[in-house]
Amino acid sequence: MGRILAIDYGRKRVGIAVSDPMKMIANGLTTVHPKDLIEFLKDYFNKEKVDTLVVGYPRKMNNQASEAVNYINPFLKKFKKEFPDIPVQLEDERFTSKMAQQAMIDGGMKKGERQKKENIDRISATIILQSYLQHKTI
Repeated sequence: MGRILAIDYGRKRVGIAVSDPMKMIANGLTTVHPKDLIEFLKDYFNKEKVDTLVVGYPRKMNNQASEAVNYINPFLKKFKKEFPDIPVQLEDERFTSKMAQQAMIDGGMKKGERQKKENIDRISATIILQSYLQHKTI
């Protein structure tokens, strides 16, 4: 039984989260630079079985795709070429950064740690994955 891996793709950093093997719980994994993402995924997929990739897909309030898809879509194309057997699911990522900030505050994270962008990106990926897991089981 494989895991589900989720990414919050950004121009400077990519937050990565992964499910447990039972696909019930989302856990933040790490952040990587976008140029290193495919290599990171190759290495990770060699160590762990991943059944699905979930990608945070930004939308505007009117439900149209945001400008950020201009750099997410090329990644999706490259991913599908490199890993044709792993299905990709898109998950709405509106408000995940704000939710990540609130989760860090609620969790008692110190201000200095909350200001580190990599923490926000990793937690955002976790929120994207948890949202996907909840929709999937409904």
